Formats: sequence, C-alpha cells, structure tokens
Amino acid sequence: MTTLVICVDRSGTIGRATNVPMPVAGWEAVRSLVTDAGLADPEDASVNCLLEALRIARDLRDEREESVVAVVSAESETPVGADRSIAAQLDDLVDRYAPSAAVIVVDSAEDERVLPIVESRMPVDGVDRVVVRQAHDLESTYYLLKQFLADEQLRSTVLVPVGIALLLLPVLFARFSAEAAIAGVAGLLGAALLYKGLGIDRLVAGMPERVREALYAGQVSVVTYVVAGGLSLVGGFFGVLAATDVEDALTVQAMEFTYAAVPWLAVAGVTAAVGRLLDELIRDEGIRTPYLNLPFVIVAVGLVVRGFAGYFLAQETALDPVRIGELAVTPGQRLAGFIVAGVVVSLLGVKLASDVGTETLEDVIDADADTDGGAERE
Repeated sequence: MTTLVICVDRSGTIGRATNVPMPVAGWEAVRSLVTDAGLADPEDASVNCLLEALRIARDLRDEREESVVAVVSAESETPVGADRSIAAQLDDLVDRYAPSAAVIVVDSAEDERVLPIVESRMPVDGVDRVVVRQAHDLESTYYLLKQFLADEQLRSTVLVPVGIALLLLPVLFARFSAEAAIAGVAGLLGAALLYKGLGIDRLVAGMPERVREALYAGQVSVVTYVVAGGLSLVGGFFGVLAATDVEDALTVQAMEFTYAAVPWLAVAGVTAAVGRLLDELIRDEGIRTPYLNLPFVIVAVGLVVRGFAGYFLAQETALDPVRIGELAVTPGQRLAGFIVAGVVVSLLGVKLASDVGTETLEDVIDADADTDGGAERE
C-alpha cells in the first residue's frame, strides 16, 4: 500500500520559478526542488508547502508505511487550464505509483479547490494546509475579499449602494446637518438592502414583460388595477390635504399636469396602435387579436386616470363643476362615470378582439421572438 503525499500548487508558482517539468516525485527530487524554489523566491509560501510535504512523507516512513512525496503545479494561467494540467499530472502519478491513498498539502484556500480533482482519482486520507503564522489572518482575509469581488451579484448588492451612499454623504453634509446626513445615508442603505433582500429587484425586472402581456391581451384587470391605484391616491390625497394648509400644494399641481396631459398621451398611444393595425390590414393576413386589444386598453386607462385627476382637482375647486342641464354632477359621480366608461371600453375591446382577431397573444410573442432572432443572425 502506497500513500502519495502531494503538494498542490494551483497558482503554478513553483513550476514558473524553477522551470522544472511537472509532476516531480521522489524524496531527492522534491528536496532539490525545495532548494530551487527557495533560491528563486525565499518569501514564497510554496517553499513551506514543499517542506511540509517532505515532513509528512518522513513521518509516514518512520511509521513503516510506504510513501511517495510528489509535487503538482499548474501549467496554465486560466482556472480551467490550470485544473486540467493538474488533473493530467495526477493521472501520471497514478499510472506510475498506483497509490492506495493520498495526503494533500496546500498553502492557500485556493489550492484546496483542487481537492475534488484528486478525490476523483484516488482516496484522500487527509488535507494539510500550511500557512505562515504571521500571515494567517491576512491570507484568509485576502482570499475572502478576492472571492467577494469576483461575485458580480454580491458586488451589485453591496458595493453599489455603499458607493452611492459615500458619494451622497459629502453633499448631504454640505446642505444639511450631520444628523440629517447620517440619517439619510442610513435610510438609503436600508432601502437598498430591503430592495435586494425581499426580491423586489426581480419583480421590477419582470414588470415590463408582464405589462406588455397584459396590454396586448386586453385584460380588464389592467383597468381595475389603475382604478385601485387611483383609489389609493385618493386616500393619500386627503391625507395630504388634512396635514397641510397650502393651497397650491405640489399634489394639486401634479394633478393639474396629469389632467391636462392624459388626453394627449392617450391619443398618442392610440395613434401608434392604429398604425400597427393598418400594417396588419396592408399585409392582408388578418388583424391579430393583441393589436386590436391595445387601443381599447389605452383609451380605458386614459379615461380612468383623467377621471381620478379631475376628482382631485374638483375637491380643491381647481376644476369647474360639471352640470347636465339643471343637474349638478358631484366629483364622486364624475369619477364613477369615468371608471364605468373605462371598464366598458375595455370590455368592448375584448369583445371586438375575440370576434375579429385571428391570433392569440402567444402567437404574436413567438412571431416577435422569431423576428428578433432573425435580425440578430443577420
């Protein structure tokens, strides 16, 4: 039974420093390699790793156990190339000595990553990591920091918020008190950690695709979601009005902007959608269902948003009341009318699309994907 004591050098330092072909096996050969490596770089931890491998082989020999000391060193600078070269050297050692077990000697946490490669070729009885005492904490910290910086997800989660906070800190100190600046930075970091920890980033990343599918599918729930959002704004609006006496509050100005802009934005969206419908008609291939749904959804959402904006302005008397003959329409009735109109328009779109449309949403998405793929190949 032969125990192979292997000094592993995944970084390839020993091979580059000594220019000795790898693997090296045998007591005298490894002793000579220690001298060559020490003369090339006396401060390299690989020298300690070689000496430790010799010590273990000597102890096994003293216990009357047959042992062979060997050194494997990477011959490539890329991680995959380094592991493959070490695997080839291990195969050479197995063919030459047919060991029954192995003891691995390493000098860093990075070298320990070769352990699965060794275990796939022979049983491993032990792993001995050699680290210079004065550099133990420093080496471990360096390796962990290196691994952290190599992880793109961790970098974006931790380093980006910290970097933004450090950039904002001097600006906040210049404009506000120290307490306010520190509180603002702490709040920013807390929000960033919650944003990643609760998975909000994944929800935001998938939001455009879900909105696209909902708009093209003509789902009535799109309109009801807008209604729910508007009702939430109503509650917030009344809360702001109760907490402030300012007549020209920012919320009122925002509602005035929304009330005036929504019709034009809706017309712009409908115009774009109608253009797509005309393209479908020109092709003489029938009008696909999703493109019929889209104009109705845009109009329905525009009606609901304008209704809520008008309701806010009517509450602040910034909008003239609506009168039908002698009957005055209250802001609540006006809002209800816009909501009902939005839902009705959405339902009309669903009905028309189901009667006239020729393709489903999945067909359109697949067709768009095929078109994009063909453009990329060209």
